[in-house]
Amino acid sequence: MNGNRVVSDTNVLIYLLKGDEKAAKILNGKEVYVSIITEIELLGFRNSTAAEISKIKNLLSDCYIVDLNNIVKEQAIEMKRFYNLKTPDAIVCATSKFLNIPLVSSDKKLTMVGEINVVFFD
Repeated sequence: MNGNRVVSDTNVLIYLLKGDEKAAKILNGKEVYVSIITEIELLGFRNSTAAEISKIKNLLSDCYIVDLNNIVKEQAIEMKRFYNLKTPDAIVCATSKFLNIPLVSSDKKLTMVGEINVVFFD
């Protein structure tokens, strides 16, 4: 993967939080950007313990959180319509397009989004 910046999908950060070495290796040394939707998804897990929330917040503090703006919103709408994506996936993909940096994801469906560079992680 070229470049020092990536957008991370929620699933990759979940793997990282669980200690997955492949996730750590692919994100190590990178500027990691995440959509606001990823922050919401991670912090919104039901029945998370205080320790888990603290661990998630610590991880997110090392990331750049990208808020929803009009450009991301419009791109997400188009991607949702064209690729039949779920709203969170469309927002994450639109964030990658907005920043013009690769998206790291373990969601194979996202590899069909032609407007972005998806680095498939399995």
